[in-house]
Amino acid sequence: MTQVDVRPQAGDTVRGATAPGDAGGVRKKGLGGNSVGLFGNAVIGISTVAPVYCLTSTLGSTAGEVGLQMPAVFLAGFLPMLLVAFAYRELNRAMPDCGTSFTWTVKAFGPKLGWMCGWGLVIATIIVLSNLAGVATSYFWLLAGEITGSDSIAALDDNKAVHILTCLALIAAATAISYRGMTATKGVQYTLVVLQLVVLAVFVALALSKAGSFETSVDFSWSWMNPFAVQSFAAFTAGLSLSIFMYWGWDTCMASNEETVGSDKTPGRAALIAMVVLVGSYLATGIAAQMAVGSGGEGLGLANPDTSDNVFAALAGPVMGPVLGVLLFVAVLASAAASLQTTFIPVARTVLAMSTYEALPKSFTKVHPVFKTPGKATVVAGVATGVFYTVMTLVSEHVLVDTIYALGLMICFYYGITAFACVWYFRAELFRSFRDFAFKGLMPALGGVMLTAVFGKTLYDMWDPAYGSGSAVFGVGSVFVIAVGLLVLGAAIMLVMQRRSPAFFRGEVLTKETPSLVVAD
Repeated sequence: MTQVDVRPQAGDTVRGATAPGDAGGVRKKGLGGNSVGLFGNAVIGISTVAPVYCLTSTLGSTAGEVGLQMPAVFLAGFLPMLLVAFAYRELNRAMPDCGTSFTWTVKAFGPKLGWMCGWGLVIATIIVLSNLAGVATSYFWLLAGEITGSDSIAALDDNKAVHILTCLALIAAATAISYRGMTATKGVQYTLVVLQLVVLAVFVALALSKAGSFETSVDFSWSWMNPFAVQSFAAFTAGLSLSIFMYWGWDTCMASNEETVGSDKTPGRAALIAMVVLVGSYLATGIAAQMAVGSGGEGLGLANPDTSDNVFAALAGPVMGPVLGVLLFVAVLASAAASLQTTFIPVARTVLAMSTYEALPKSFTKVHPVFKTPGKATVVAGVATGVFYTVMTLVSEHVLVDTIYALGLMICFYYGITAFACVWYFRAELFRSFRDFAFKGLMPALGGVMLTAVFGKTLYDMWDPAYGSGSAVFGVGSVFVIAVGLLVLGAAIMLVMQRRSPAFFRGEVLTKETPSLVVAD
């Protein structure tokens, strides 16, 4: 006989102690349940990663670090992401909560490390949102210039005031769409994701057809798949950090778990589907681009410093021609705009969970009564993104490069902690079966160790001003200042919250024994 499940369901949340008016301590978050299925969740995961945006932003930088071994580094970056994805899947099965890394790490390691893990996710998202908005702005004006045939219109992107105002308008539009809920988000994403993947496939086909047509073309070699051929370990870790950034965002599938049909299993399956699509796209594009134009620093070479931070803008015409080249501009704009919208999902829902569990001010628990979204958290994330991008653009000429490098450190930080949280949370179950040992222990542990190694080596390397754009602050690399400064800022905010919400930090609100959002098999 099937036993009736009387445990809390997706969409609920809990407090550590029963409060008046609560049913056994259970309190609703108010998110709209059953809004997204498997396909829709996978599409949202792919959209958040934004494969076309990632490729145009990092193909050149990665080629500059590791040369022709770029495909090998793409594979190397995929491995820890896949291992960590298994950790997320197992944790989500046991505790499908939109707080994801924050909630799980608090249950495994306690309030302080859990709070910092949540902060790592939030600040990484703010960084990538600012970069997405910047790339979308650049391609908006490039596309306008291509359509009108006017170089002066395309050059408006070089006007700092115009660029910033356009960027802020795009951030506002994305915030408004995300504010209207998962149903609106899903509807926009289907078209934008299909568009960018189709255009990317056309680019790959045309690049392969033109291999050998340019002076910098290179014949394919299986040695490109050998990570041990990278010239130095420092170059490998720098390239790996960029590669990890290119996969970041698949965990949005988990952040939307309370709004997904089958909240305990569907998000994990959607994340794995998204990652398979991504690694296939990256390998195909990287190999085709290298065969067509090479990875050198001259001419059309991917590592040319004049074009490396925006590769597709340089390759659109030579590879795809004047007509189809416009489609590549459209694809990058669509990719950045789509991801700009969906990337609000994890940050808003993490903040919602943190405030629900009293780790952030209570005002962030407000959910729109009609759209069923964390309204205030979404708006505040939009404002923070606009402020961050404006300040960084005014301060640094190389804001995109430096923040992307800093983002890699943040990703390693909170993904790695989450992977270890899986091992520790399930430690009593690891030897019940081979499956438990592999998926709850071995694979997450390996993923966590890999990301920790990348974190440590990257932290060491980024002290050098030559790391990233080459800029420095008082002799220290600007990437180091950005990354470490943001972590220190998080620690300072945590100390303030500890005074305002002592119960959470004493471990009285959220513990391993706190009822979780478990769904029956």
